[in-house]
Amino acid sequence: MSGSEFGRRTASVARAGGMFARSGLWRPGPPLRVARQLGALRKWGTVLGGTVVSAAARDPDRVAIIDHLGELTYGELDVRTDRLAAQVRGKVVAVLCRNHRGMIEALAACGKAGADLVLMNTGMSVEQLVAVVDEQSVDVVIADEEFAGFREALPDGVRAITDAELEALVAGDDGSRVEPPGKTGRTIVLSSGTTGRPKGADRKSRPGLSPLTSILSRIPYRVHERMFIEAPLFHTWGYAMLQVAISLRATIVLRPRFDPAETLRTIAATEATALVAVPVMLQRVLDVPDRPALPSLRIAAVSGSALPATLATAFMDAFGDVLYNLYGSTEASWVTIATPADLRAAPDTAGTPPPGTRLAILDDEGERVPAGTVGRIFAANELLFAGYTSGGTKEMRDGMIGLGDVGRVDGRGRLFVHGRDDDMIVSGGENVFPGAIEEIIEGLPEVREVAVTGVPDEEFGQRAAAFVVLRDGASLDADAVRAHVRDHLARFAVPRDVHFVDELPRNATGKVVRRRLSGDPEPDSRSVT
Repeated sequence: MSGSEFGRRTASVARAGGMFARSGLWRPGPPLRVARQLGALRKWGTVLGGTVVSAAARDPDRVAIIDHLGELTYGELDVRTDRLAAQVRGKVVAVLCRNHRGMIEALAACGKAGADLVLMNTGMSVEQLVAVVDEQSVDVVIADEEFAGFREALPDGVRAITDAELEALVAGDDGSRVEPPGKTGRTIVLSSGTTGRPKGADRKSRPGLSPLTSILSRIPYRVHERMFIEAPLFHTWGYAMLQVAISLRATIVLRPRFDPAETLRTIAATEATALVAVPVMLQRVLDVPDRPALPSLRIAAVSGSALPATLATAFMDAFGDVLYNLYGSTEASWVTIATPADLRAAPDTAGTPPPGTRLAILDDEGERVPAGTVGRIFAANELLFAGYTSGGTKEMRDGMIGLGDVGRVDGRGRLFVHGRDDDMIVSGGENVFPGAIEEIIEGLPEVREVAVTGVPDEEFGQRAAAFVVLRDGASLDADAVRAHVRDHLARFAVPRDVHFVDELPRNATGKVVRRRLSGDPEPDSRSVT
């Protein structure tokens, strides 16, 4: 090993040690339990099933999950997932579940069994879901009772297990224990599919503590946190925070469906210290009248879609400087993290790269651009996916993956994302970024949310069209919207089309599905959402 490599590894270990000490991961405990915990980590590694074994060895009586069915301890979770792991060993397992204990049990059991896991998106149509089952050669489907239409459409030979049947499989303790698998299974996460057919991204588990280190470098999670995970567990963001939660032996609070008033009540009732959500959920929470105070909430971490600057400021004004914004993708996990201090200084920032992540803004020829110049976003870390299951991958430059977004980095190294590179509107030869227009329109007090997209124009090629959702009781006309944009941006950025709509079309992770703004039909109207 070279001297520089040794120095980098030494610095990395020291950095991780400091963060683990602050989080309480290195807190002393009963010697026998600590020994069992370390033994479990050596035996199982840091895959999700292994962290359940480790957490149960250290804190068997601590509550692991609180959901609509009640409480479940880490010891109980370990036993229950052993029984399910025996059922799925050697299988390809697809999971279509809301956020509840059965979802976590399915994910952990697949990790213990070394089974390939396919995370199914509840916002997909029956046709899309069945296509995924076929493409991924799925053997077993674990799906909630409500998704009967999907189960009925499954091909012959695919075993279907409902959440009720799952409970029968995992209840009780027959004394059997599973052993670590010979190989680690793949985790297939489906891309959001906002611009086309979803793709399966191979998120093959990698050993080590680097993912936890990078999160703790920016977000002050602690051991025994009470983490309310509202973000869907089938998405990279929710799944990643589940892994963090179990590593911290946290109590994980879950609800099957998002309701903003219930979110506030649940945080208050469980004294949750951390909320994991997508940005649109924060907007819905702010819209709840007579919101209660949330003195227990230390952290509200969001990802999965763009966080509007006005929303970041409004949320912190309402609940304190507890907000953290993570930017990344299914293919690269998180790339930058914005702290409350970052968001106070620049509310529209996506933050800075955590340790172990490289970030670059490149031009079309692959050359780096100066600070403040807009270009294509590329990044590299230890969390990059292994490619699409179809055999394709993303564009690579100098070991970095293209995220498909455009943005810029300021003089302090903070990233600002302007939007998808294929969302850019070219109007009369001028490049127009929808995100810049959205940010200006969101500044109007009457506006709750907005999305801007390009539509065909015979004279200019494209023109900007704005789809505006007003706050309850507010009134606004199109000319006022256009005038406001004209006062802040160039003439060619003013949307000639302004549509007032009741809501924006979003997928299950909160991203606006822009192809539906213009009324394009979905591939199958029988959505399972």
